[in-house]
Amino acid sequence: MQKDKVTIPILHQMKQEGQKITMLTAYDYPFALLVDKAKIEIVLVGDSLGNVVLGYESTIGVTMDEMLHHAKAVKRAVKRAFLIGDMPFMSYNVNTEKAIENAGRFLKEAGCEAVKLEGGLEVAETVSCIVKAGISVLGHIGLTPQTVSKLGGYKVQGKEAEKAKKIIDSAKKLEEAGCFALILECIPETLAKIITSELNIPTIGIGAGPHCDGQVLVIHDLLGMSDGFKPKFVKNYANLSKDITSAIESFKKEVKENKFPSREYSFHMKEEEIKKLKRE
Repeated sequence: MQKDKVTIPILHQMKQEGQKITMLTAYDYPFALLVDKAKIEIVLVGDSLGNVVLGYESTIGVTMDEMLHHAKAVKRAVKRAFLIGDMPFMSYNVNTEKAIENAGRFLKEAGCEAVKLEGGLEVAETVSCIVKAGISVLGHIGLTPQTVSKLGGYKVQGKEAEKAKKIIDSAKKLEEAGCFALILECIPETLAKIITSELNIPTIGIGAGPHCDGQVLVIHDLLGMSDGFKPKFVKNYANLSKDITSAIESFKKEVKENKFPSREYSFHMKEEEIKKLKRE
């Protein structure tokens, strides 16, 4: 094992010491290699791959086989970061036995070190069973994309006191159930601050303000590779969509004008070999 390998005890220590935790998604080998090289603490193979890699309209259609396929690729690259597999819709919702089986596949088949699943009070028992089976679980509350239709769309959760209290109750219940950390998505920063201060486990925010113990973004959003709607909480640290499109257009132009490949990018024979070839 790599000397500075990130583990759950290290993540918990970071919370206690006030060190911010960084987390990013990755869905394939080359991106995972770069994320791990940058020493991000947690890599999540998110079911968001349905949107940003597979072209689905939502995460609902993502299957276990698709998640495992991508998780295996990411595992081949990740050596330092703590690797988590995202349990897709209906992989843990049917019964606890199926949930444990599917969670175990992320560890046995893909080499993940933990799984993530969405939900609050309603999944606490399932979380407890998975943890008792020896599998570490990252919880996810607030805006939960797999049940976004039930939440009334992609909007901030917990803005009213009554709903905020339910999210706090869910956070505490998930900690009791054995989650080693929680993702807080699209909730007011004040609510995230309260949850973070009342839990012993780390909180990782996405659209939850600066008071969480860490932050996560989808790698394609960070790099400016996502087209269309941009959530308020997303900061583009690059504009690769524009750069990549420009590069492709330049390639097309040079091919059309017979400028590529030039001599520099071609292979050559020695003059005497060319003469022999002509004589033959």
